[in-house]
Amino acid sequence: AISLGGFTRQQRTELALEVFRTTAQYDLAIANWLGVDNNSALPSWFARVWSQKGELRYGENPHQSASIYSDSGAPSGLVGAVQLHGKEMSFNNYTDADAAWRAAHDHGAPCVAIIKHANPCGIATAPSIALAHKRAHECDPVSAFGGVVASNREVDIEMALALSEIFTEVVIAPSFSQEALEILQKKPSLRILKCSTVMIPKLELRPVSGGMLVQETDLIDAVGDSSENWKQVSGAPVCAEVLADLVFAWRSVRAVKSNAILLAKDGASVGIGMGQVNRVDSARLAVNRAGDRVAGSVAASDAFFPFADGLEILLAAGVSAVVQPGGSVRDEEVIAAATVRNIPMFFTGTRHFSHA
Repeated sequence: AISLGGFTRQQRTELALEVFRTTAQYDLAIANWLGVDNNSALPSWFARVWSQKGELRYGENPHQSASIYSDSGAPSGLVGAVQLHGKEMSFNNYTDADAAWRAAHDHGAPCVAIIKHANPCGIATAPSIALAHKRAHECDPVSAFGGVVASNREVDIEMALALSEIFTEVVIAPSFSQEALEILQKKPSLRILKCSTVMIPKLELRPVSGGMLVQETDLIDAVGDSSENWKQVSGAPVCAEVLADLVFAWRSVRAVKSNAILLAKDGASVGIGMGQVNRVDSARLAVNRAGDRVAGSVAASDAFFPFADGLEILLAAGVSAVVQPGGSVRDEEVIAAATVRNIPMFFTGTRHFSHA
């Protein structure tokens, strides 16, 4: 440029912008580091630099423009996932993939989560990832049509064969066997994401008019999330199998939008009631989705039962044990409803509301 007479105004502007962006990012990194308060989970001041990774076709709806940005100060996570095949990712694909990825990694055992409109259609654990997928899909196969599937283990040929028979928008996993990849790549529209990094941010940011809400991420690591700290308030002691199902249900209900009721049996969800503005309707929805499978299942509620009516719907349908936070002013009424039927019920003392 110099040999041609110097830089144009546009070139000078672009170079100056690059310099100030670089120095600003450096200064912000220093300010954030100096401002760390080890005595507080939330800083009094912080800043982040978001870099546009790509434009999306549109946002949540076609009339909304959208892009995806990476956080320069965080590991790559979902934003850095490698797309191995399929159509371009959409805004809604990303939101559902993020919800599914988190839900699958809420469990240590091989787990598959199927998400639609940011809510689970099914979550299941099993000795093999293929069986986990089968059982997750069985929870609500109608809603799973066009869903997003996340696996916390490598997708093998058996799971891929099952997936190839189901219309799926996105499948995300830490890896895919070569045979599985070849099978899935025969579906031209299926988006296949390889995400080797489990990066769940410590803080959640939510814009509100005039500012931002910031909270610690719900990582299912509270004292009440361990069954060792639960308080049994009714019924006889439970066997190891029932307790395992209660633990699974409790860890799974975090991913369900409130008010949330999740029914589970043998390490798999069998009925999910989500997003209702009262817990009675969520209980009815979970029971209706479960059908005959409700008999002998266990139930998890993301928050306490304010009255006994929601619990009574579950117990009348055949639920055999319940886990919930407790803490209602009518706890005694709710406990009495479980006691009359000799149903084991546990209080966790921890709530898992989810509204985003």
